[in-house]
Parts: sequence; structure tokens; C-alpha cells
Amino acid sequence: MAGGWLNPFLWTPAGWGCTLRVNLNESGAVLKIGITQFALGKVSLQEILDLCQEAGYQAVELVFAEDGRDLSPNLSDAELKKVGERCAAAGVEITSVVALYAAGGNLLSRKREEREQKARCVARSVEIAGVLGVGAVLLHPGALTAEGTYEEAWADLRDALRGLAPLAERHRAAIAIENVWNKFLLSPREAAQFLDEVGSPWVGFYLDTANMMAYGYPEHWILGLGPRIVRVHFKDFRRREHQFVNLQDGDTDWPRVMGLLRQIGYQGSVIHEVGGDHQTLVDLGARMRRIVSL
Repeated sequence: MAGGWLNPFLWTPAGWGCTLRVNLNESGAVLKIGITQFALGKVSLQEILDLCQEAGYQAVELVFAEDGRDLSPNLSDAELKKVGERCAAAGVEITSVVALYAAGGNLLSRKREEREQKARCVARSVEIAGVLGVGAVLLHPGALTAEGTYEEAWADLRDALRGLAPLAERHRAAIAIENVWNKFLLSPREAAQFLDEVGSPWVGFYLDTANMMAYGYPEHWILGLGPRIVRVHFKDFRRREHQFVNLQDGDTDWPRVMGLLRQIGYQGSVIHEVGGDHQTLVDLGARMRRIVSL
């Protein structure tokens, strides 16, 4: 694979079918590694950047929330640009963002008010990404309930994302739906069908490598979703104990996962979502480097 490889079916924010070349170094480690703020809680931006530099994280997923932290969805454009400047000065790329208002909402709810609240969060996430020049926003759409039908939830989410897609295109920030334990989009085939029904290259998938492992395999999801995957979260899972564990301590076939990500032409960063004490978070940087070099 020296000299790089081509994927004629690569999804990029420019659209489907773009051909891009990936140059691999000798170890094959081309993907930036990073951490999501969800693994850190209400820490300050400076604490995040200090950790990134100590652990060797090259990328970060930032959370802008109305919970007292210094990163708020209500920051002005000027304040947001300062956030971007501080990250750039530290050598840390902001790979994705999410904005959470106090009324978080739920795009799968049968209540219109809750769907509108969540749509407001997504729209603000996209706006923040646009100011920062970040190419993707994380979307946890909410949890399915017994109210109504699966088909109604499907149509509501699809239509909401169709409505948000022009905003995502305008800000050049893809909306990336994550596979989470929300009783919705439970197979890669279903997730691919859903994204294809939305029908916009500005709505893609945020793959969590462990959230399906209680009932499936990340390998199937990578192959099934292929170029629809725009961002990746790394976690690990031990099936026998039915619990999340530290990276490389679970049942994930990391060489296979990395090989398939390269096969589909994935070029984004990989962000882990594993919590722990300070030394664990530093050690996770080394574990991430080992994984991406496989």
C-alpha cells in the first residue's frame, strides 16, 4: 500500500463519488487520535488542551453546553473564534462539536416541542462548527419510547434532518448520527437505508465501534455504511460480562477494524469516549497510537 490508495466511492462533504488519495506512512498510522469532552465532564478548555498535549492527542470533540462550563452554546462568534485560536495554538484540531441547550429535546419523541428543542440544538451545533471551520457535528437524536410507532419516529427524524441539511451545507459541517443505545437504527442495513432516504451528503454517520457489540459487530457496520461514515468514536466492549472496558481490553478486533476503515477510505480522526482518572486518560493516548498503527 505504499504510495497511498484510491477509493472512488469516498463520501466527502463535496458529495458522493469523489476520488481522494490517502498517503500512508510506513506504519499505516494516518488517522489523528483524540478525545471527546464527554469523557471529561465539565472541565475547562485549558484543562482539555493541557491533557491533549500531555497524552499526545491531536484532535478533540468539544461540547458546548448550558451547564456552567466555559464552553457554552451562547458564545458569540468572536468568542468562538478565540476558542478555535487557542486550540490551533496548542496544535489540537477540533474534529467535531455538539451544542446542548438546557432543554435538550428528543428528535424521536412524539411531542413536537421536544423535537423542536433538539432541532434547535442541532442547528446551533452546525452554526458553531461553521464559525470554527469544523467539518462535522455529533448527533445523538434521542431515545425511542413506546409512544407512537417506529415508522412515525423514522419519518420525523428523516424529515427533521432533511430540513437541517441546507444549514449544514451552508456551514460546511456534516450532521453525523451516532449509533447509541436508543432502540433505533439497530443494524447497518437499517442505518444505511435511513441515510439514503434523507438523501443529503451533509447528513452522515458517526460510528461508535462498541455501541453495537452487545448484538452485532463493528466490522459489519463499517462495511455496511462505508463512505457514509464521517466520524468515528473508539470504545471497547467485553461481551461475556456485557460491559464497556478500556481500549484493547475488550473483544474488538482492532486490526480488522483499522483495516476496514482504511478500505472504505475513512480519513477523519478517531476520537475515544473512555473515561477514567488522569493517568488512565494519558495512557489512552498510547493505546490509541497502538491501535491506529495496526
